[in-house]
Amino acid sequence: GRDWLADKLREHVSRPVTYRRGASEIPVPATIGRTLMKLADGEGGVRMEWTDRDFLIRADALVIAGNRITPERGDTVVDDGKVYEVMAPGGEPPWRVSDPFGHMLRIHAKFVGNV
Repeated sequence: GRDWLADKLREHVSRPVTYRRGASEIPVPATIGRTLMKLADGEGGVRMEWTDRDFLIRADALVIAGNRITPERGDTVVDDGKVYEVMAPGGEPPWRVSDPFGHMLRIHAKFVGNV
């Protein structure tokens, strides 16, 4: 059922983006989102911060040079002429699985410029 839902999400809600690591890049379908993160404020409290952009991408779509990869800080995603760097605020991990089976990844990114 989850594979079916991931396939439907890709077919009807996603759009093509380019995932880059160094000089390598691959086209992948991505669903666009955002995440509200709870971050420590350094004084015992919590502050809330939105990610600039999240990309929901099937884990099996991230294959570069025949090797399946996981997102890393510093990778970039190009979406409609805009470049987003894989990162998350407050030292949080830059990605997480978005379903119980790890089929879909939610990749947090920050806008860094235009192509």
